[in-house]
Amino acid sequence: MKTSYRIKAVLVFGAIVFGSLGVFAGSAQANHSWVDYHWARSSDPFTVKLGNDVSSAWSAYLTQASSDWSASSVLHTTIVTGLVSPRTCKGTTGQDEVCSATYGNTGWLGLASIWLDSLHHITKGTVKLNDTYFNTATYNTPGWRHLVACQEVGHTFGLDHQDTTFNNVNLGTCMDYTNAPAGGTVGSFNYGASNEHPNQGDYDQLLCIYDPASNGKTLSTATHSCTGTGHLDSYTTIQALITKAAGLATAARAQEKIGSENTDFGRAIGYDAKGRADVFEKDLGNGEKTITHVFWLPD
Repeated sequence: MKTSYRIKAVLVFGAIVFGSLGVFAGSAQANHSWVDYHWARSSDPFTVKLGNDVSSAWSAYLTQASSDWSASSVLHTTIVTGLVSPRTCKGTTGQDEVCSATYGNTGWLGLASIWLDSLHHITKGTVKLNDTYFNTATYNTPGWRHLVACQEVGHTFGLDHQDTTFNNVNLGTCMDYTNAPAGGTVGSFNYGASNEHPNQGDYDQLLCIYDPASNGKTLSTATHSCTGTGHLDSYTTIQALITKAAGLATAARAQEKIGSENTDFGRAIGYDAKGRADVFEKDLGNGEKTITHVFWLPD
């Protein structure tokens, strides 16, 4: 992305319809992980459960997002029965919950959140898809649904955006903002490739985050480059495999809802190109935090 916020905390990311930050399309993209945040695990590949808390209108898009991200050689996903109310979309320790509901005229299309323990390991994630907007003709399209579902799920693995400019040529990844998710010409501008799925840069970034064999090595494509920091952990934060470790004492109790009101987000720590607060931090105590990244709709 053209400008990225590097934040030490739980991350909530959002999808929106415009932006002017980022690096120019066609240039090599620096790594798009969020600092060193990752799921703790003792072996690769590992599987992240995606709790299905979405309406039938989203089922095919959640299935596609799960399939797309499972193409990674280090991280797989599986869709399971959701355990939360879509309206509040509280996190479930050890997995993701993916929710859809008419959250109202909040100004955002989607939010993605990850909670971190005091050792900077992800302990749970949530995705919220706002049907207040996706029920409208503008956003009720396969392109927008694929883009936002894929991107928000990708954020819960610790991925940042590759680019946050909406009116430039697509990078061919759902981790790139665009005015034309399906690609092609809109108005008089040719956006090029579709941004509905991950690209090789995203899979390389997951290797850089999670694969011990990539540690210290640089993985590069024409549009992306990252240097590996992957390692295995002495404990895991993945559901059904969770082991007790320092920093997890309060992870199970931190069930804050994220995204219904701005007051849920905590204090502003980052701003978008229009000067609007879009990154928020919430201290949960004991070294744990939530960070909310909101991507607002156009004015």
